[in-house]
Amino acid sequence: MPRGTGVRAVVMTMGALHEGHATLIRTARHRVGPEGQVVVTVFVNPLQFGAGEDLDRYPRTLDADVELAAAAGADVVFAPSVDEVYPGGEPQIRIAAGPMGTLLEGASRPGHFDGVLTVVAKLLHLTAPDLAFYGQKDAQQLAVITRMAADLNFPVEIVGVPTVREEDGLALSSRNRYLSGPERCTALALSAALFAARDRLAAEEALRVRAASVGHHPAPDRAAALAALGEDRAAADAHAVAYAAAGALHGPAVARAAARAVLDDAARLDPPLTLDYLALVNPSDFTEVPDAYEGEAILAVAAKVGSTRLIDNIRLVFGAGRPEATAAHQGGTTTEAGDTGDTVGTAGTATSAAATPSPSASSASASSVTSTPPATPPTTPQGPLGATR
Repeated sequence: MPRGTGVRAVVMTMGALHEGHATLIRTARHRVGPEGQVVVTVFVNPLQFGAGEDLDRYPRTLDADVELAAAAGADVVFAPSVDEVYPGGEPQIRIAAGPMGTLLEGASRPGHFDGVLTVVAKLLHLTAPDLAFYGQKDAQQLAVITRMAADLNFPVEIVGVPTVREEDGLALSSRNRYLSGPERCTALALSAALFAARDRLAAEEALRVRAASVGHHPAPDRAAALAALGEDRAAADAHAVAYAAAGALHGPAVARAAARAVLDDAARLDPPLTLDYLALVNPSDFTEVPDAYEGEAILAVAAKVGSTRLIDNIRLVFGAGRPEATAAHQGGTTTEAGDTGDTVGTAGTATSAAATPSPSASSASASSVTSTPPATPPTTPQGPLGATR
């Protein structure tokens, strides 16, 4: 794949592109600048679909994908066939995702992450990028491929992009098009559950701050202090403040309970939401965090509405400071800047924050990791923007 002297970025997708993908492409375009190159891959990877999953009905919209990619700033769309990526059939040797690949999505979809890692490794070799951009909506995918890149020394910097949502909160996904009107209403419970956990934590923290401001005065003084803060029901609030001041709040348990209450209600809707998992996990290894945990965590949910399986997540901070949904995870080896909706992979060996077109996105300067000379992808007839047919 010819390249100039600038930085090359890749955005890996399975097609059926939407605004989430466009955000990734725009972010990549902004990061590499006018001299750089943005490559978008479109490949529906059969290795990451299990028996009975939606491989055959997964939307293929290459012409529309090329148009969207071009409008968002892509220079090349690389859309190889299955025979080009896996000549001679499925590969006999694959990359194993290890323990992290057996949890949550890996438990629900055995072998899924092995298929993801295998195709991402191949596409990284074929496109030879300096930077790779992937969405946080697929948080576990982002984590396992980041780990693969670090463990296997891929010379590429990973950039994670925050989830893009519709106005009602539903995370953008290529699978959203499968939802009927009533199903879509039920599906809103996924994001509602995550936001309920976030808001409950914010309320708990506000109570903690109020308890600290009131202090340990005798009851009449406390009521007076609360009245000075504008409380209409000082006695009732004094009781709540005393409760909050009595000991440390267990944020993880509060977050789980708030989210589960929303999901339990959604299970009784028509059509119902069928929960696969709700998990509050450590971003570094995706193991469940204990109730006494402090630091950043990912609250992840997966569920079916009708025949459509959806996932979502939000990042929360527990302990010192104000618990909140964060725009970027600063730990590990992942730079975080949007959501691919349904991307294939992420990888990285350098830690930094990505510059994004949006002033609200987390950004900071970062140095690229020098990549190896680009490999030559399979040669096939090309469409607009270099889209292979």
